[in-house]
Amino acid sequence: MADSAQAQELVYLVTGGCGFLGEHVVRMLLQQEPRLRELRIFDLHLGPWLEELKTGPVQVTAIQGDVTQAHEVAAAVAGAHVVIHTAGLVDVFGRASPETIHAVNVQGTKNVIEACVQTGTQFLVYTSSMEVVGPNIKGHPFYRGNEDTPYEAVHRHPYPRSKALAEQLVLEANGRKGLRLGGRLFRAIPASVEHGRVYVGNVAWMHVLVARELQERAALMGGQVYFCYDKSPYKSYEDFNMEFLGPCGLRLVGTRPLLPYWLLMLLAFLNALLQWLLRPLLLYAPLLNPYTLAMANTTFTVSTDKAQRHFGYEPLFSWEESRTRTVRWMQTMDSSAQ
Repeated sequence: MADSAQAQELVYLVTGGCGFLGEHVVRMLLQQEPRLRELRIFDLHLGPWLEELKTGPVQVTAIQGDVTQAHEVAAAVAGAHVVIHTAGLVDVFGRASPETIHAVNVQGTKNVIEACVQTGTQFLVYTSSMEVVGPNIKGHPFYRGNEDTPYEAVHRHPYPRSKALAEQLVLEANGRKGLRLGGRLFRAIPASVEHGRVYVGNVAWMHVLVARELQERAALMGGQVYFCYDKSPYKSYEDFNMEFLGPCGLRLVGTRPLLPYWLLMLLAFLNALLQWLLRPLLLYAPLLNPYTLAMANTTFTVSTDKAQRHFGYEPLFSWEESRTRTVRWMQTMDSSAQ
């Protein structure tokens, strides 16, 4: 008993811990981190599922707060050994204003960094986005590239621009007053001509593994960026989606696009213009805009072993298990919506 109590010595904080990824990171930490003494979950909106976690051996502390408020972030970080910063505002459709996106993703990240520096927290793992690298609006392919593959990315859209700025803040802060940062962890690869997807369980596992190994390999891993990937197959957008939609009863009607690309491009730019004109009056957030069209039409795939070489990452869930779990989740969502 004494050895067990001594082993449970670490305090972790997960920002955005009630988001889709954050919840999986929280649950993975409770399952896979034996040294955990307290797990703090910081989010603007706390989920009712947190109550079920408070009955276990690890102290689970739910903290309602806003990453844009520096004093709230500092209070949550104080005394934590490791911070996993997943909080962020994901918006490629224009539902939120550019100012709001910047406040959450850039200022929020700056608040987390400053809180770590001021309170003496040494280890920070930051969740970035594949949009930091691309695809770019020119449609240049990124074919099975790695973290060092050159690629021209011009961040004109508010969301990728905010994530790129936030990531730069994180990388520049590495080593500041002993702060060690895990850098970029990509959550997914976008829809494209040939692409992969990353199962959220494997993404959560990579976060937990990075946070653990960063404490032992700070000189190697500090300030590094890592693609998060698993064994999902490289398939076309339609074929990959049908791996999950097929078991749910959906079928494709034809394989050719209904509209030519030039017409899609015209519609995308018209949507962007209309969104700009209507913004002072009402919210218009169409699914098709120049950025989402570029994402859907660009080959963007990764192939890298950097995470395996640096800290021994291997996917926790196989492709078959990932597919089965995802289909089961989709069927559950469909049943609850009926």
